[in-house]
Amino acid sequence: MAFHSPSRHFSACLLVCLNLMIIRADGSRKMSSVPLYAKLYIAYLGEKKHDDPTLVTASHHEILSTIFGSKEEAMASIAYSYKHGYSGFAAMLTEDQAQNLAELPEVISVTPNQQHELMTTRSWDFLGLNYQQPSDLLQRSNYGEDVIIGIIDTGIWPESRSFSDHGYKAIPPRWKGVCQLGQAWGANNCSKKIIGARYYTAGLEKSTLKNNYMSARDKNGHGTHTASTAAGAVVEGVSVHGLGAGVARGGAPQARLAVYKVAWEGESGAYLATAAVLAAMDDAIHDGVDILSLSLVDIEDSFGALHAVQKGITVVYAGGNAGPRPQVLFNTAPWVITVAASKIDRSFPTTVTLGNKQKLVGQSLYYKFKNESNSRFQPLVNGGNCSREALNGTSIMGKVVLCIEVTFGPTIKIFQDAVANVHSGGASGLIFALYTTDVLFSTEECQGIPCVFIDIGVGFQIITYIGSQRLPIANIDPASSITGKRVPAPKVAMFSSRGPSFKYPTVLKPDIAAPGVNILAAKEDAYVFSSGTSMAAPHVAGVVALLKSLHPQWSHAALKSAIITTASTKDDHGMPILAEALPRKIADPFDYGGGNINPNGAADPGLVYDINPRDYSKFFGCKIKKYEICNITILPAYHLNLPSISIPELRHAIKVQRAVTNVGKVDAVYRSVIQSPLGVKIRVQPATLVFNATKKVNTFKVIITPLWKVQGDYTFGSLTWYNEQHTVRIPIAVRITIQDFYADVA
Repeated sequence: MAFHSPSRHFSACLLVCLNLMIIRADGSRKMSSVPLYAKLYIAYLGEKKHDDPTLVTASHHEILSTIFGSKEEAMASIAYSYKHGYSGFAAMLTEDQAQNLAELPEVISVTPNQQHELMTTRSWDFLGLNYQQPSDLLQRSNYGEDVIIGIIDTGIWPESRSFSDHGYKAIPPRWKGVCQLGQAWGANNCSKKIIGARYYTAGLEKSTLKNNYMSARDKNGHGTHTASTAAGAVVEGVSVHGLGAGVARGGAPQARLAVYKVAWEGESGAYLATAAVLAAMDDAIHDGVDILSLSLVDIEDSFGALHAVQKGITVVYAGGNAGPRPQVLFNTAPWVITVAASKIDRSFPTTVTLGNKQKLVGQSLYYKFKNESNSRFQPLVNGGNCSREALNGTSIMGKVVLCIEVTFGPTIKIFQDAVANVHSGGASGLIFALYTTDVLFSTEECQGIPCVFIDIGVGFQIITYIGSQRLPIANIDPASSITGKRVPAPKVAMFSSRGPSFKYPTVLKPDIAAPGVNILAAKEDAYVFSSGTSMAAPHVAGVVALLKSLHPQWSHAALKSAIITTASTKDDHGMPILAEALPRKIADPFDYGGGNINPNGAADPGLVYDINPRDYSKFFGCKIKKYEICNITILPAYHLNLPSISIPELRHAIKVQRAVTNVGKVDAVYRSVIQSPLGVKIRVQPATLVFNATKKVNTFKVIITPLWKVQGDYTFGSLTWYNEQHTVRIPIAVRITIQDFYADVA
């Protein structure tokens, strides 16, 4: 439930919804006067009325005093006061108090706190940022030196070699953050690398406090992994028992890190509170970060992220792991960069040898310790889908079990259940056949037995072998690592959430794809593989750090444009990038936005689509409803100067205007190339753009006309501006319709 005052301007209409964790609220201060049935609510007041944060907080106390009747109770109710980037607070309120608060003229919205969840050696080399032979971008950006990346996550493990500050210069004087002390975190845990650390406990239940460090120290490992992916120092000789061996480092290894711990370990994973994330964003604005990386789910209308962007901070979000279904993207506000996950050119082939000497290849992260005996053949049995029912009555003790899952579902859960069932039966190995998966790291959790993922087709070959033998046997060898062009890449990961955005269909999302599959990065004092858009987002944050160092005058929109318009849509062999799905298909903009990130190309994009962050107010407004906030647009967002075009309902010709700014050579001429979506004709006026010393910005119109009268589906195209040095491409998605309400349910 949410409460909204009846009339407010846009800037106050955007609310957050993160994807990590929260909980009720006891808060960090005494709240004996707060009713037991009170809940944590978030009040948004819009722009600050004072520059002094103490005056902003005092105004919050005054507002709440009118609700509680006393200043003491008002102060006791507040969990967080948002006072740096914008004005608002989180407070413990009853439903009636929340309703009364929403009716005050200075209050824009009051919404209940929400609970959310959390969403990475080779990947940077694959992106063209080789450390041994530094690219031009790495050298010119000085490896992201002194750019400050804020990580809003589960904290950090400061002793990891990835966060060594050896050779770092003094902390930039513009930094205004703090090193908040706490459990297992002293002043020496901050450094010239980890220059700031904060943690947010308000809203945590007492049971959760017992399972966590009450400090910025990372209990879960997620935040350490993402931080080392974005900005980890160079660490030689990293591997997981020989797999993925190489140099572990972040994309911007000389960047500084500011850590904001909002996510906390619970019984079934990590969780965070919306109120805590807003507090972290507010503090990050005050502290002076340049980039915010959030590998979590956020409310679509994030006023925290919008205010950060308006202060010049680039905000990068993970797009979610609910793919390959469409319309399951998170964090799709037009002012943030929404990241999809892709695969890199590395695989871990694992050989399964049958008793007839036939060798079949799957993938796993299975390894042997030095003191383990060599692999040997074991009896092989068909366990069906390896559910308890399927295994009932089947003797699997000491045998390798073949499991085949022909339905599509949550891979990790299905696999974990199969592992538990075969392990309880005393099996000696597991061969798991299923549709394409990208979550190999789960094969590390096989409880001491070898296990391997194979394709459904390979699985049926094994079934045929089992049926033809009286005593079928099999052997599983440890995995090996291969990299390079023998592994087709990139590909969009199966789990990566797909567009279109159900919240903002006139904004094409995701924006970009980046490596997010089997990424090796830090966890505590070791290194582990992990997969998810959580791993993809810090790759983009690392690239942005390099670009900000190289082009400190560029706006957030210019940086975003450079990344999208230079992205790759072809793999290493010049073939269209594929998307893992059912079945595998050629990727489209709803899979990867502009394409797979190309850091070196983004450093010199030629043209950029720039946006004044205040312009968002011309396109997004608030529809005042009890349960909704900012869910309609004043003008169609495809008129916003985004580096993409999305038309969800095309019934007649539409003219869309765009403007591009020349950031390349002063004198330049660009010509257009149009790839029209099927059923659509696109024209550009003018077809040629001329830039010189006095003409740095050119505007043009894109006329999009339907060729059919049909209740259609999305088709895709592109508009490219090019000259001898640059290719500037934006993706286009169009759906022709003839009905007011489109429901594709037949």
